[in-house]
Amino acid sequence: MSKEAVESAPAAVQAAQASQTPADAGDAGYSKDLKPRHVNMIAIGGAIGTGLFLGAGGRLHNAGPALAIAYLVCGVFAFFVVRALGELVLYRPSSGSFVSYAREFLGEKGAYVAGWMYFLNWSTTGIADITAIALYTHYWSMFTPIPQWVLALIALAVVLTVNLISVKIFGEMEFWFAIIKVATLVAFMFVGIFLLATQHDVGGHQPGLSVVTDHGGIFPHGMMPVVLVMQGVIFAYAALELVGVAAGETEKPEKVVPRAVNSIMWRVGLFYVGSVVLLALLLPGSVYSADQSPFVTVLSKIGVPAAGDVMNLVVLTAAMSSLNSGLYSTGRILRSMATAGSAPKFTARMNRSQVPYGGILLTCAVCVLGVGLNYLVPSQAFEIVLNVASLGIISTWVIIMICHMIFVRRARAGQVTRPHFQLKFSPVTEIATIVFLLVCLGMMWNDPDVGRKTLLLIPVIAALLVAGWYGVRGRVARNAAEEPAELAK
Repeated sequence: MSKEAVESAPAAVQAAQASQTPADAGDAGYSKDLKPRHVNMIAIGGAIGTGLFLGAGGRLHNAGPALAIAYLVCGVFAFFVVRALGELVLYRPSSGSFVSYAREFLGEKGAYVAGWMYFLNWSTTGIADITAIALYTHYWSMFTPIPQWVLALIALAVVLTVNLISVKIFGEMEFWFAIIKVATLVAFMFVGIFLLATQHDVGGHQPGLSVVTDHGGIFPHGMMPVVLVMQGVIFAYAALELVGVAAGETEKPEKVVPRAVNSIMWRVGLFYVGSVVLLALLLPGSVYSADQSPFVTVLSKIGVPAAGDVMNLVVLTAAMSSLNSGLYSTGRILRSMATAGSAPKFTARMNRSQVPYGGILLTCAVCVLGVGLNYLVPSQAFEIVLNVASLGIISTWVIIMICHMIFVRRARAGQVTRPHFQLKFSPVTEIATIVFLLVCLGMMWNDPDVGRKTLLLIPVIAALLVAGWYGVRGRVARNAAEEPAELAK
């Protein structure tokens, strides 16, 4: 063997070893138990939630048939975000997802902000979910005597237990939650199409285009209500980014992720836009209300027995699914942060089932505060936390697009290689998405009761993030110095 070959052999071995070790220390130790069907259904479950089953009623009342346009526009930008994240996942799958990518492309400060804003999103969404679960459970008279906060605590305990057992159990639970939601929507759409085709009377109205034209057209209240509902519609799409987190625990992300991401667009078109168009053609927008699922409104008008009970069960399922996903994703995100030093050390801990229980328990601790909120102000708990959560999801999506923009810039400089699965027309697509998201955030100012107060929280959150960074930066610096040695072991 030549002298050059002898000298190059250790380097080759070292390179091979480096390729087998995770680029993010937080990715070590996970099982790969999520099957393609789990990831596909997680994508569906992220795209279909209470924002459609319950929130569409109030939005139809305010915006009219033009709500379908709002869902379509927001859906396109949501797809851009997931497509950008999907490209980053194929470049380097990570359970730390966008936090791991923020660390690579924006540095530790970027990862710190991304992680804690995402935690803010899901911990407050978790409070909204357990509040919703308690409210939906009170729909049945047998549960009415039980205090709202007790039901919220029971729901949290059940979902926590499922999350701690194993990622496979989480995947199965999400799979069946998504099946229930999809089956319900498909069944309703068949009913709606039948009512349209037969011109069956719906609450004194003959379904069809005349329902729209005779009640103010597509924009019965003008453009402004449509613009104002955009912020709520964006929140309806929150959780689509779960595909990126789940990719870290599946065996073949390069095959599973593109299929899941690409299918999101037609699902948005079919389930969101399609169902809203059907609702608008069946009844005037003024008939729908924020207090009742629009699907229950239609079914009750045609005398379907137990329509309210069935739909309440589906909405309850959607809320449980959201809570389940929130605990799953924050557990993984916090572990990625903890290994870098920007989250408490205990959130990096994993149990025998390879579940990062420390981060999941921290999210649950915040949700327990939500149980207290349900005890103190049960009528206002849902609205308060929902608006705070919107700050978290918008900031997360903006960070994903910034990371992708930097990634593409480095690829053009020859520093990294883009996968075949790409977000097209960079950086125009990213910039347009960021501007749109920030405009949606600014729209909250038009809601003086809750939205404006939520925006006033931004300086408070920023101050807490700055103070927190000064508290952890020493540990982050030490971990950054130690991480290369740990990864090489």
